Amino acid sequence: MKEGISRKGRGKGGPSYFGLQAIVFALVSASFTNIYLTQPVLPVLQKEFGADLVLVSFSVSAVILGIALSNLPFGFLADKLPIQPIIFSGGLLVALGGLICAVTRDFWILIGARFVQGLFIPALTTCLAAYLAKTLPLERLYVVMGSYVSATVLGGLGGRLLGGWLHPPLHWRYAFITAAIFMLLATAAAWRGLPRLPAATGKKEASIGFIELLKRGDLLRLYCCAAGSFAIFSSIFNYLPFRLQGPRFQFSTELTTLVYLVYVIGIFMGPASGRISSRFGSGNTLLGGTLILGVSLVLILVPAIAAVILGLLGICTGFFAIHAAAVGSLNRKLTRGQGRANALYVLFYYTGGWLGITAAGLAYRLGGWNALVYGTLFFLVIPLSAGIAERRTAGPLIRRPLRKFNKPVEGRGKFGYFLY
Repeated sequence: MKEGISRKGRGKGGPSYFGLQAIVFALVSASFTNIYLTQPVLPVLQKEFGADLVLVSFSVSAVILGIALSNLPFGFLADKLPIQPIIFSGGLLVALGGLICAVTRDFWILIGARFVQGLFIPALTTCLAAYLAKTLPLERLYVVMGSYVSATVLGGLGGRLLGGWLHPPLHWRYAFITAAIFMLLATAAAWRGLPRLPAATGKKEASIGFIELLKRGDLLRLYCCAAGSFAIFSSIFNYLPFRLQGPRFQFSTELTTLVYLVYVIGIFMGPASGRISSRFGSGNTLLGGTLILGVSLVLILVPAIAAVILGLLGICTGFFAIHAAAVGSLNRKLTRGQGRANALYVLFYYTGGWLGITAAGLAYRLGGWNALVYGTLFFLVIPLSAGIAERRTAGPLIRRPLRKFNKPVEGRGKFGYFLY
């Protein structure tokens, strides 16, 4: 049994497991709410600030870049410092960044504040995941991490709804205020509710360097798979409002935002893809997800809303299948260094998203929606090649009976849970 929380479900002065799940859900969903807050109102921001389409997209990509840059440092701090001061400082700065966005009239100050938010979101996600992995007995860890993963999906969706539907689009500044209040409340709950632990707990992991991990071709192709697939996914969803509010569809911001409800499929596809990978192999799952993603990208070129919605559902299905299969394959290949390996995965993942949004903006400016989609089709070669390589190197599939839920699952790294 690990320190901090007993099997009876409550540590000394700590929350019950139900309370812990609630704290985790609130903190993670509040964090992810901030990432995509401006995505549905990008056309509104473009008009208000008189900014170029590519520049206005920085209000999303700056957050993603910040996450990519700070994930590794916060992963290091999570093993050195108690969780409470990290979460307190991170939550306070994310909320402060949101309040600055709400009041500024300078576009570059808004982008700078968004970048600061991204820099400190890993203080709330990466560090929390590491804390839970060190604190909870294994049979409880998967239950709490289920709340974690659900919160990443619902937080991402909630941010979009908050920015473009719950608040009138022209009042997008109030969405930042609401998100900041939610962030402060969740931070306060975590500060009061998470059990205090020594800075170092649990077993010491055998040392393995980042360079050593990057030299492994089988891992590097999975890192590239993460970058390429998220580049496609983030590009489509970031510029979707410009497509739906353009001359072809003339959607309002509120109606455009409701289209993002297709994102909910991620809650179901993560676990389903894990089961599919276990049965058919990660290589076949990557190839199947890539095929679905490619067909769906072609489908959203059709100028009919039914085709667009079906295409978006397919894009979510294909992307989450690729993503879950890649994370599972990564951790199955490791006998040590899972924390650093998953931190590298997150680095490639969010760097790919940032590069994808930036490149897609240039494509959209030069050739419109069709040019953007054709450009994303090019990136399909990355998960496709990863799937082919995984299929070639995998041995014959061994049909094993499904493990019971409370049995240990080998090779699961402590940073591999929060990538939506």
